[in-house]
Amino acid sequence: MKTKRKYNANSKPRRDIYADITNELIAAIEANPGEPQMPWRRSGKPLWMPLNALSNNPYNGINVVSLWVAAEVNEYKAPIWATYKQWAELDAQVRKGEKSSMIIFYKEYETDPVDDDDNGKRRVARASRVFNADQVNGFELPEPSPELPPIERIEHADQFIAATKAKIEHGGERAYFRPSTDHIQMPDESRFTGTDTMTREEGYYATLLHELTHWSGAKSRLDRQFGKRFGDNTYAAEELVAEIASAFLSSELQITQDTRPDHAKYLAHWLKLMKDDNRAIFTAAAKVNEAVTYLKKLQPV
Repeated sequence: MKTKRKYNANSKPRRDIYADITNELIAAIEANPGEPQMPWRRSGKPLWMPLNALSNNPYNGINVVSLWVAAEVNEYKAPIWATYKQWAELDAQVRKGEKSSMIIFYKEYETDPVDDDDNGKRRVARASRVFNADQVNGFELPEPSPELPPIERIEHADQFIAATKAKIEHGGERAYFRPSTDHIQMPDESRFTGTDTMTREEGYYATLLHELTHWSGAKSRLDRQFGKRFGDNTYAAEELVAEIASAFLSSELQITQDTRPDHAKYLAHWLKLMKDDNRAIFTAAAKVNEAVTYLKKLQPV
């Protein structure tokens, strides 16, 4: 478990970790890392595991993802699904005109074995069509299924963040730092799903460290300014600083073992907006050192 990682807050890296990470990020950007992915769901509904209404068994495999997508696109509030026949068995009626969603199941059959190691059993994929509970009449929804579990805590990362005494609130579907109220807003933990290249925990902590860097640049703290060089791209420059700092701190706090491709994707997105200054990442890195140093000075000795 991540919470059991050995960590010494007073230990110094044996290499220039910041320079190494910056170079790795630049190399990844130059290699065209692709488009950034959101590590949480921006939806008004929490994420529940889809269940079959008749058997109460959870769907699995690709069916989980396809039913999540169907619920998202059609704004279904219930995580309950069943075939037309199954709804009828439950004395519920699919409303006229409702469109089904497809799932895949595997049917097993037997054939002649081809050798001694072959038991003769085969599986073939079959498609089935299901309807959401929001599409039927005569069905009373049960108590909501459990949402995704809380984020697995990384104790030393929590301690680092708590030592800054930044005001952090959870709720909604956006992550941001609001200067007017001097607080960091994070999405509910249950919204974090991770991406193709990072876990839920990595996505949560990387996002929080990103917003904590924005917090460090407030007028009452570092009063981070970028001068005339960036002009209308000041917002993009601030995003570069926040994401590079997130990469630095994620590595130093051992949230991730390697430089995440997601950092490079995010940075590349903002660098595209600064086409006339593709070396801006180096200037941003200098501001990052100021931010990281400031956050580390808030830690207990």
